Amino acid sequence: MKTKPTNLFCAVLTVIALSLTTLSFAQKSNETYKDIEFKMAKVKEPVIPKNSVNLKDFGAVNGGYVLNSKAFADAIDALSKKGGGKLIIPPGIWLTGPIILKSNIELHAERGALIKFSTDKSLYPIIETNFEGLNTWRCISPIYGKNLENIAFTGSGVWDGSGEVWRQVKKSKLTESQWKEVLSRGGVLNKDKTSWYPSETFMNASKGADQNVRPDLKTKEEFEKIHDFLRPVMVSIQNSKRVLFDGPVFQNSPAWNIHPFMVEDLIVRNVTVRNPWYSQNGDGLDVECCKNVLIENSSFDVGDDAICIKSGKDKDGRERGVPCENIIVRNNIVYHGHGGVTVGSEMSGGVKNLHVSNCTFMGTDVGLRFKSARGRGGVVENIFISDVFMTDIPSQAISFNLYYGGKSIAETLEEGGDKIVNKAMPVTVETPQFKNISIKNITIKGAQQAVFLQGLPEMNLENIEISNLTATAQKGFSIIDAKGIKITNAKLDIENSNIFEVYNVKNMSLKNVEFNSTSPKAVNINGEGNSNIELVSSKNLDFSKTTTLGNDVPKGAVKF
Repeated sequence: MKTKPTNLFCAVLTVIALSLTTLSFAQKSNETYKDIEFKMAKVKEPVIPKNSVNLKDFGAVNGGYVLNSKAFADAIDALSKKGGGKLIIPPGIWLTGPIILKSNIELHAERGALIKFSTDKSLYPIIETNFEGLNTWRCISPIYGKNLENIAFTGSGVWDGSGEVWRQVKKSKLTESQWKEVLSRGGVLNKDKTSWYPSETFMNASKGADQNVRPDLKTKEEFEKIHDFLRPVMVSIQNSKRVLFDGPVFQNSPAWNIHPFMVEDLIVRNVTVRNPWYSQNGDGLDVECCKNVLIENSSFDVGDDAICIKSGKDKDGRERGVPCENIIVRNNIVYHGHGGVTVGSEMSGGVKNLHVSNCTFMGTDVGLRFKSARGRGGVVENIFISDVFMTDIPSQAISFNLYYGGKSIAETLEEGGDKIVNKAMPVTVETPQFKNISIKNITIKGAQQAVFLQGLPEMNLENIEISNLTATAQKGFSIIDAKGIKITNAKLDIENSNIFEVYNVKNMSLKNVEFNSTSPKAVNINGEGNSNIELVSSKNLDFSKTTTLGNDVPKGAVKF
């Protein structure tokens, strides 16, 4: 049979087009890993069988008044029996209780679909799980899966956790009309009538809590008595492989929003994560003890830290010994949140090989936030941050604090700010360590303070390099108990006349640094632990005229 020239020409064009598409995809995939500073395998995507079913085919009723838990369970079971596939959730309001995931399942929420989780807390039994970095008991998450492979959340629908019935709310954070709306839900107020609680059980249980966990309770029966207090994270996927979030909105969670725990090959892209700005512990994404992670092209507007990297807390985290490693965070936007990208404070298993680039933070309490405390242990190392743009940061744009006590940065500032602690403690397995961190190409347009670096006297922050920094802020740098600090190519427009406050710092250099202060105390250095500090002047700045040394600074410790 002869082939017509026209058909042959079309076939050739098709082959070329497919080749170009394949090449384009390959180039895009390669760009994701381009210029990454550490060796990292490409993150594997879940492989979902081509089977598909529609939620309505299992008796689901639209409208938000009929509980569709059985429809979700039956649809997932039907797909699972076929080896897996896609569950299509069509436009509509779909009320449901907890959704228990199985392997090889894709939940595809179409545009117009709103999956609203029930406010009936009796539907959420308590289970052994992990929260705030500790092994404990909590109510089962609205979306829950453990020991799975190949899980995907796709589409552009909305997953809503009905967090308003779970969370404590402080009156000071609401307008008068919002406060009245909260009171209309029932619940109880504290003695001073400054905080609303969903129930008296919740209020009483919170009095004995440490960071929302009751460490004094041991048995399931004890936890059952405070069921109402045990608010879950919205999405909990544990000990699993190849997990994808691509497209949907996740919002209004009872506690943290999305919590992948001990997941290998995790992709979070093109998602919108939202919580009310006043939501207690309303984190956006908490990646804990995960390996090979890609977080990109997403937006966060939440009530606590936005993108959090964690690895367990204290003894539980150290005994588990699973670090968070090989993580790429790029092309994300954070609006409100306690921190834009945060490491810790639960980092007892360690965090290593983290790349953050091309992210924008607008109005987050802190921009880049690293936090820990004595008792944690763990090592945070090999962190590479570049091309981050921040505006209107109400506290520290870049913050390292190894005295984190569980309070927000706003609460810390209200109490007088961070304190300098002189007394060193013995170094043990409980001593946290942060080292080998590069931060470059950073723009800060408005902040209470540009940079705050505070290590421990017994375990200094080590090898922190900040370069190509442009900052407009009220305060400049605080550098305390640190060594191997290099500040290069920095342009600082600071309201305070004191630009650098330095205390017990070893092996530090300031090169090509410009600032707007002519005060003789623009650089203020104190502490007997200072050594090998090099301040390199330029034609626009003579450090010898803008630096004051305290009486306890060793002779020869500072060179101009």
